[in-house]
Amino acid sequence: MPALVEGEVDFKYPDHPDWARSAKTEDRISYSRPVVEYVDGVLVSPRRLGLDGDHLKRIGLVDGWTARGYEEKIEASQILPVPSDSLPEMIHQALLKNSDGAYYNVVVALHHINNVRVRPGVLVFAPNLPHTRSSYRLSTIRHGDLLPRFDSFLDERHEQVAAIKAKHRVEANIGTEYFGMEQWKVDFLKRQKARNTQ
Repeated sequence: MPALVEGEVDFKYPDHPDWARSAKTEDRISYSRPVVEYVDGVLVSPRRLGLDGDHLKRIGLVDGWTARGYEEKIEASQILPVPSDSLPEMIHQALLKNSDGAYYNVVVALHHINNVRVRPGVLVFAPNLPHTRSSYRLSTIRHGDLLPRFDSFLDERHEQVAAIKAKHRVEANIGTEYFGMEQWKVDFLKRQKARNTQ
């Protein structure tokens, strides 16, 4: 964000009008329409799944992230933020039980947990706890006149954009009952549901 505000870069992605408000002069920044939908939330060990928010006393956060929905409890010292320099470090903290959960983009965190150097299923999304559903956008200060062209590109190339999103699973099951589950579980539950309807 400082690079955008200082004019060192022409565009920033991802961005959102609600992010880093104190660093922005709102009237200077223009935003595209939504590009990718996302959910930020808490990932917990499977044994903690279903527990209410009162059991969350320490929350892992990557530096620069805001745990939306937890600000008041953090401000009142009811939840202690456990800072990390990176996603892998934050996940490691949660696995060591230095935190009760890790707050991050759910799809990105689960991809890392299930596919990169961590055992699948060691942390799972807790949908009953506060989480944020929103969208990533492209932002600019100097080139607001290009954003309508970018928005048109997204519309004109909708199928191509959707195929890229699907290939990289950036919105994997985001609007379904299966959101946050490992793909093998999704496949199993879908097969089971299909059998039950026959």
